[in-house]
Amino acid sequence: MTIDIRDFFQATNPSRTLSIENEQDQKYYIDFSSVRGGKIIEEIKENIVFFSPDIPTCSLFTGHIGCGKSTELLHLKSDLIQAGFHVVYFESSQDLEMADVDVGDFLLAIARRVSQSLDTVVLAEPKTLKALLRGAIAVLNTEISDVKFKLPGMPELGVSTDDEGFSLSFGIGEITAKTKSDATLRERLNQYLGPQKTKLLAAINQELIEPAIAQLKHSGKRGLVVIVDNLDRVDSRPKPWGRPQQEYLYIDQSEYLTQLNCHLVYTMPLALKFSNDYNNLTQRFPEDPKVLPMVPVMTRDGQRFEPGIELLRQMVLARAFPDLSPWQRLRRITELFDTTDSLDRLCCISGGHVRDLLRLLNNWIQRDRKLPLRGETLEALIRIRRNEMTLQISDDEWELLRQVKQRKTVRGDWEYQALIHSRLVFEYRNQFGESWFDLNPILNDAKELTT
Repeated sequence: MTIDIRDFFQATNPSRTLSIENEQDQKYYIDFSSVRGGKIIEEIKENIVFFSPDIPTCSLFTGHIGCGKSTELLHLKSDLIQAGFHVVYFESSQDLEMADVDVGDFLLAIARRVSQSLDTVVLAEPKTLKALLRGAIAVLNTEISDVKFKLPGMPELGVSTDDEGFSLSFGIGEITAKTKSDATLRERLNQYLGPQKTKLLAAINQELIEPAIAQLKHSGKRGLVVIVDNLDRVDSRPKPWGRPQQEYLYIDQSEYLTQLNCHLVYTMPLALKFSNDYNNLTQRFPEDPKVLPMVPVMTRDGQRFEPGIELLRQMVLARAFPDLSPWQRLRRITELFDTTDSLDRLCCISGGHVRDLLRLLNNWIQRDRKLPLRGETLEALIRIRRNEMTLQISDDEWELLRQVKQRKTVRGDWEYQALIHSRLVFEYRNQFGESWFDLNPILNDAKELTT
C-alpha cells in the first residue's frame, strides 16, 4: 500500500494534541512512561481514584512546553471518565490573558467551565454568584469604557430579569471574553473581585461545586475532577508591585487554587521548579509537582539509550502505519526514509522533545516533497535550526552551556531562564526518578562549545 505524503504530513503536525478518545489518535499514541522515570499520569489518577476518591486532591503537573503534557492530560481525562468521574478539562489560555492573570478571573474561569459542563444537572439558583456577577457587570459598565454589557432582550449580560433565564456559564463567558482582550476592563474586574475573592471561592464551592458533586453522585458518578491545562504558560513578568506573576499566582494565591472542593489538576510553569520560592510552593500544595521530562536518547554518561530511541521511532512510524504492529512498522522504514540511520538521526537530534521532533519531521517532508526522505535534507535543516538557536545565545550563556555539558546540572532561577526556558537545555530522568540535564542535541556541533 502506497503512503500518501500529504496524509503523512498532516499526521505529523506538531501543533496537534492527541486525544485518546479519538480512535485514530489512539493508534498514534506511544506510552513513554517506561523511559521517563515512571507512570506519572497513572500516579495522579490513582491518587484520585484509589487513595482519595471522596476527599478533594490538588496535583501540579509540569515539564517543557511541547514535551507532551496536553496529550498525557487528555489520557488522564479519559482514564478518569472510565473510572466513573465527571471530568472538566479546559485550556486556560482560551479564557485568560496569560500575560496578566489574577486569581479572581482564574476562579471565574473555573466556575464558567464547571457550570458549562453541567448542562444536564439541575442546581439551585446560585444567589451569591449571581450577585457577584451583577456587581462585576455594574463595575464594567462605567464611563471609562464604550463596552456596555447588554444583549438584545437581556437587560444585563448573562442575567435576565427572569431568574429562570440566568445562565452562569454564559454570563461569565461574556465577561471573560471582553476582559481578556481589554487590559483596562481586566484591571477593573480584578479591582472589584480582589477584595471579594474569599467570598467568590466560598460561593463557587457552596453554590456550584458541592451541589454539583451531590447530584453527580446521585446519578452514579464518583465525583468531579477539574483539569486546567496551559496554565504553565502564565507569563513570568512582574506584577505592578514587583512580584513575578508565576510566584504571585502559585504561591501567594495558593490558598484559592487549592481550596476548591473537588479534585484539581493544574499545569505549572517549569520555571517555578528553579525559583528561590520553590520550597514555599511545596509547602502550600499537598504534593510535590509531577514533572514530565524529555524522552531520553542518551544516558547521563553519553551512551546511546536504545529504549528511548526505539519508542521515538515508533512514534514516527505510527503516523504513517497506524494499523500495523510495531515490528511490522520497522520492516517498512525505508519506504519513509532513505536509511534507518536517517530516522535514528531525527530521533537523536530532537533530544526526546516530542514537538521539536515532529516540527523537524514536518519541515523535512515539506522540503523533500517525496518519499523516501533524504538524510542530506535533514542535515541541512539541522544546520538551519542550529544557526537560528545560536544567534540568541550570549557569551555568558555559552559558558553556562559548557558547564551543563560537563556537570549535567542546572542551578538556580537565572540559569533556568537563560537555558531551559529557551529549550537550550533539557531535563531527563532515569528509572529511579533521578534527574539530570543535558544540552539540546542541536547545539552539540556548535563551534562555540569548544572555544
